[in-house]
Amino acid sequence: MELGVIGLGRMGRIVVDRVLDAGHDVVAFDIDEGAVADAADAGATPANSIEAVAEQLGDEKRIWLMVPAGDPVDAALEELESHLDEDDVVVDGGNSHFEDSTRRAEAIDAAYLDCGTSGGPAGAELGFSLMVGGPEWAYDELVPVFDAVATGRSGHDRMGPAGSGHYVKMVHNGVEYALMQTYGEGFELLHEGRYDLDLEAVARTWNNGAVIRSWLLELCEEAFREEGGDLGDVADHVAGGSTGTWTVQESLEQEVAIPLIYEALGERFDSRTEAKFSRRLANRLRYGFGRHDVARTE
Repeated sequence: MELGVIGLGRMGRIVVDRVLDAGHDVVAFDIDEGAVADAADAGATPANSIEAVAEQLGDEKRIWLMVPAGDPVDAALEELESHLDEDDVVVDGGNSHFEDSTRRAEAIDAAYLDCGTSGGPAGAELGFSLMVGGPEWAYDELVPVFDAVATGRSGHDRMGPAGSGHYVKMVHNGVEYALMQTYGEGFELLHEGRYDLDLEAVARTWNNGAVIRSWLLELCEEAFREEGGDLGDVADHVAGGSTGTWTVQESLEQEVAIPLIYEALGERFDSRTEAKFSRRLANRLRYGFGRHDVARTE
């Protein structure tokens, strides 16, 4: 299969590499010429514009957008619009709001697949978890690519119609907020409690057979190993919040109580005004799974 990839940042480049490694062809574009050159060195065919990506693909175009959510997605679609028809497929692998995905799916001639993507840059070797919404035929057509980008066949599935992929990813991120907050609070109690504990040892022990073992807990262990048990100069500032906000807004519209996610979102916002150990750990965990910048004290 030949795939066009637009957006060669951390996640987009992983898509390119995994698709190439699976034996498929890739036409790649980014506004950063250096990123395009690097992708070409890896085996992709370079393109010098979004329109050039479409022109270099065959009659049935398969295009993966990995650009920031919001206006950049609409801008890319606008440039592609005149080159697409009903036999083409566009995948949006970013963190778009599900209602934006529904609108886009209705507006373009091509089949539109909204693809919630989880795993972060750390998924380069293992692959991502992909939550896909959109027409079933288009999903089936892209299964070889999804197999390559995900952890394998079990790492992706069609969630339902347009918007459902990004809807599931939105809720996934809300759950992520609550899990990070829970680990943060537990380790804060251990840190401030009555024993002088080696928190790396605690995390390592929990990760080996305990009920609460998980990848996030492995990242806690990594954080304590690399930063020290008191987290060194890691600041109490947890960035992000858009997908968690969307999750809470949706819970209000659907009248579904999600108190843990709501409180975790509030803690994230409050981290910008009051110092807490749990927030410092959440700050560091975001680096662990997504290689997001770690805010540090001066």
